[in-house]
Order: sequence, then structure tokens, then C-alpha cells
Amino acid sequence: MTSIISIKNLRKAYPGGFEALKGVNLEIEQGEILALLGPNGAGKTTLISTVCGITVPTGGSITVGGFDTITQYRATRDLIGLVPQEINLEPFETVFNSVSFSRGLFGKPRNDAYINRILDQLSLGDKKNSKIMALSGGMKRRVLIAKALAHEPRVLFLDEPTAGVDVELRKDMWEIVAGLKADGVTIILTTHYIEEAEAIADRVGVINGGEILLVQDKSELMAQMGQKQLQIAISDPVAEIPAALSAYALERSDDGLRLTYTYETTGERTGITTLLNDLAAAGLVMTDLQTKQSSLEDIFVGLVKEKS
Repeated sequence: MTSIISIKNLRKAYPGGFEALKGVNLEIEQGEILALLGPNGAGKTTLISTVCGITVPTGGSITVGGFDTITQYRATRDLIGLVPQEINLEPFETVFNSVSFSRGLFGKPRNDAYINRILDQLSLGDKKNSKIMALSGGMKRRVLIAKALAHEPRVLFLDEPTAGVDVELRKDMWEIVAGLKADGVTIILTTHYIEEAEAIADRVGVINGGEILLVQDKSELMAQMGQKQLQIAISDPVAEIPAALSAYALERSDDGLRLTYTYETTGERTGITTLLNDLAAAGLVMTDLQTKQSSLEDIFVGLVKEKS
């Protein structure tokens, strides 16, 4: 795949010595959806702001579509659409005029048909003559996306796009993002919602303390770092795990009626067959078995803890 954004050794320090970005290296592929995960203060928004030219880096370089964000700012900014966290819209303007105005800011010729198509894609067509102040929070988020797409960018940054949006609207936004990808738009989103990354991202990046901890294909990440748990329900409670089963590092529930066995999904052998035989030999009678796959959230929390 061809990289549309190339970030090399990017640094951002503020007066007083605080480093928001510490030598970030990142290649973003054309046409992908990259989810950037990290706790508050991790550097997500600073990274986006720097790529978009809102924040000036202390060191390193960024190219977008082959153009340098410092020396060729206008060319790079034309390629980028940004949807910020904050909803900052002119309340007395209509939806159509607000989006059209954004297109004009980039020097693009008037194109009502294109604006109408964007509004229809975002389920705003029937609201185009409504004033912003009359819209719900979810609709205002959609207007922000429409404004970011008005100048036909090739890259779209979504900074916490579903913050404060209910579950139903959040899933609508996921469908919108999938549609934009189908149109060839590269999408980078920051999110606190782990399920958002699991649902729509091609790759997942984890940032903490101004450093990229990991960037990997989502499915590979789950396969390589994920674990599964086998939960075993037994007929009679045990006060402690039998010594014959000590090699399995089983966890006992508080009531003694459930044992949990954790194993790697990438191992050649899970050890489950041997475990079940040894359970029977130890006189334990199973009544139920359940498996649970580690989620992206479990992996994310583990990574952040390792680096903190």
C-alpha cells in the first residue's frame, strides 16, 4: 500500500519543557481507516493538530500526499479535512450555507450538486435549510463532517467523532465512515470507545505519553496479543485448587464453583484436552464450559500499563 501520510521523528515541546510528542514515527496508508487509541493527555489531539498545521512541531517532518506540511502548507491543507472534538458552528446559519462556506474557504468553485450529495450521504438532506441551532447534537456532528468534506479532501481526521453521541447515532456514524472509505477517503480517528476501533478500523495505533506504542492490523493484533479464557463450572465448590492442577495457573471464583484457564490463541497447543482429563482425574465434575476472547480493550489496557 502507498502511504498518504508520512510522519518521521515528530516532536512537540512546550515552554516549560513538557513534551507532548516524543519522536513519533507513523505511516498511514492510502484508503485505510486507522484508529488511534490512548488515554487523556496521550498526545492524540496534538498529533492530529500538528499534521493539520494547527500546531507547529518542534522537530521532525510530516508529508501529506508527498507535500511537506511546513514548506507546502497550502497544498497539504487542501488534502485534509478535520472534524474537531468541539462543536463550534454558527447557530443562525443554515446547514447548506454553512457547508458551502467551508468549501469557499478553500477556494473551491461553487458546486451545489456536490454539497447536496454530501448532505444526503450524511442524512442531512432534509435539514439543509434548517438553522444549526435547531439541530440535535448528533446532527451537528454530521454537519461538522459535511463541512470537513466540503472541499473534497483525500484524508479525513475525526477527533473523538462520537463523543457525547448515543449508541444508535454512534453506529450510524460508523456506517458513514465505512461509506467514506468506500469513496476512497483515508480516515484517521481518535476515540475513547474501544468498540469503535474494533467495529470499523483496519489498523489500530496505541499512543501514550506522546509515544506510539504500537501500530498494527486489527485482526493481527487480536490474534497475536489476544488471549482466550476457558471458564469451567464444577458441580461442587472447592476451597482451593488441587495440587495436581497447579501447572495450569487456574483462577478460582469466590464461591469455588468456577475455574478459569487462560491460554494463548497463537500457541500450537492450548492444553485444554490435558486440563479436562486432569480435572476428571482430580475428582472434579464439570457442569458447563464457556470461552471468552480478549477484547481490544483488554489489549489496550495491558499495553498502557506496561509503558506507564
